[in-house]
Amino acid sequence: MKKTLATLMVTSIALTGCAPTGEDLGANVYDEGQLNTQQEVKTVKILAITPAKVRVKNTQNKQLAQTAGGILGGVLGAVVGYQYSGAGAGAGAVAGATGGVLASSVVKDTVIVPGVSLTYKQGSHIYSSTQAGRSCEFKKGTALMIISRAKETRIQPNAECPVQK
Repeated sequence: MKKTLATLMVTSIALTGCAPTGEDLGANVYDEGQLNTQQEVKTVKILAITPAKVRVKNTQNKQLAQTAGGILGGVLGAVVGYQYSGAGAGAGAVAGATGGVLASSVVKDTVIVPGVSLTYKQGSHIYSSTQAGRSCEFKKGTALMIISRAKETRIQPNAECPVQK
């Protein structure tokens, strides 16, 4: 019984800690509808790379945590209700599910992921573009910018980050 409770609690806490990494927002990540389509490409010269932080929506993880919290809370409530009153399993499940959903609501609506602010030169103009990614993915010099929509700048990484062991 205690082992089951501990397992359910650890699982619930782990699920509520999920957060997006921002990897899916990088300039080199494409949606299915962007595959096999012609996109304009220009070369730009990266002049400066500064770290940035990007606020992203955490809706999917919040919904997952609420669903999992409700299910785990319901199971936990039913087990506790059955153990202590036998007939109280149904009421315990409802109370546990409600508690699980409420407890999982601590998951934030938005989270901060790593980003970069790239200052680049295109022709005789200097621009800036903030993107999700890491500074080590970029270096000063020539890079490709893919344009799939007006004002969208997908400056492609022109460097590789060291492999972490």
